[in-house]
Amino acid sequence: MSQCVISVQRPDTIHKAAALMHMHDIGSLPVIDGRDPVGMLTDRDLVLRVLCSDPQTSALTVGEIMSPQLITCDAHQSVTEAAAIMGDAQIRQLLVVDDAGEPVGMLSLGDIAEHVSEKLAGQALGEIVEARRKRSNVVR
Repeated sequence: MSQCVISVQRPDTIHKAAALMHMHDIGSLPVIDGRDPVGMLTDRDLVLRVLCSDPQTSALTVGEIMSPQLITCDAHQSVTEAAAIMGDAQIRQLLVVDDAGEPVGMLSLGDIAEHVSEKLAGQALGEIVEARRKRSNVVR
């Protein structure tokens, strides 16, 4: 387990929570009331409960907030090659394109684990976790 617990308090702003998630490269934060954990705030909560319901955020465009690095694999590549790309790029989902560069699907580590090999998916995930661990040790 990670012994460094990054958390937020109920009155903290969602902007602060999102900034903490970004800074520490994490997707969830325990919500603490005094010293007692009372809930969990996830990146999914921010998307579904805030962005989807707040009219002020609807003016943002996808282009303004997207990650500009697009990592893809060719539909003809092996799953092993795709898993290696995911591990190298530190991503859990991969856009699959045809010979013309058109999207034909999405491949996730879950897809690999469910349909091909849990071991292969675990190896790719291990690379992602190791790289994040190295980055977080530099931050601390």
